[in-house]
Amino acid sequence: MSKLVTIYGGSGFVGRYIARRMAKAGWRVRVAVRRPNEAIFVKPYGVVGQVEPVLCNIRDDASVAQVMQGADAVVNCVGILAEAGKNRFDAVQAEGAERVARIAAQQGVGKMVHISAIGADVTADSDYARTKGEGEAGVLKHMPNAVILRPSIVFGPEDDFFNRFAGMTRMGPILPVVGADTKFQPVFVDDVAQAAELSLTSSAAPGVYELGGPDVATFRSLMETMLGVIRRRRMIANIPFFVARIMAFGFGLASTLSLGIIPAMITSDQVKNLANDNVVSDGAKGLADFGIEPVALEAVLPEYLWRFRPSGQYAAIKESAKNLRT
Repeated sequence: MSKLVTIYGGSGFVGRYIARRMAKAGWRVRVAVRRPNEAIFVKPYGVVGQVEPVLCNIRDDASVAQVMQGADAVVNCVGILAEAGKNRFDAVQAEGAERVARIAAQQGVGKMVHISAIGADVTADSDYARTKGEGEAGVLKHMPNAVILRPSIVFGPEDDFFNRFAGMTRMGPILPVVGADTKFQPVFVDDVAQAAELSLTSSAAPGVYELGGPDVATFRSLMETMLGVIRRRRMIANIPFFVARIMAFGFGLASTLSLGIIPAMITSDQVKNLANDNVVSDGAKGLADFGIEPVALEAVLPEYLWRFRPSGQYAAIKESAKNLRT
């Protein structure tokens, strides 16, 4: 019988790519999610019955243990960018990650991959980065041979980074950003998924790997690249951090008073994160240690950002026709 992997958060942005790769590698894939009915799209990743979404609450021991039964390996992709309801940073990213590792050790699971983030640090001011660091510590406490992957900003068709800012360009001539000079090293989502796959299917050494793409760029430069792809001209306005903190407080207050009906466009914790560069550390193990050649932004962005062009997918055709007439 083929091996079984349980992927917590396997229908999320990164998780779905890992699920697809593990299915192609011949594994049975159990996709553990809060709403299985919204994860039906993962089933065609394999043959009938090979990939199955199952109900799981990462905050509950019994739930985590039930969907792990019989697994040869586990992958934890669960993470949040902002707190909402019972999904708090501590509960999900620190306690949840350790829970998966502890139960994996109890059940004798052979391998574990944990998706963390560059900047994870138990001493960080940001709750996001701190709990990512605590989650890593909890994983290594119970599964010392685990592979921990720390990606920079992850890009791909379903990302919430380039898609979000490209969408904002439709709202007016100004594109506001916080931390225009902060550096990032965007990594393609399928490169992260391949690293996870090789961590489970090859003899990859355990430990922490920091994953970044081939280029390091400032937030402003990334927005300029995005604007070039979608063929729009916008003024990139850098919002000073002290102003961003005031705005985040106001958004948070409005969201609280409206019981979440008004979403917070940016949180105080996100402002703290944006003050720090998000690039691979010198000497850190990374994609090269898996033998992966990272995909560049320019090779992928046009494939999914074309819909934000003024004329959508037909912009290039219209431009070519115009050039022929002149």
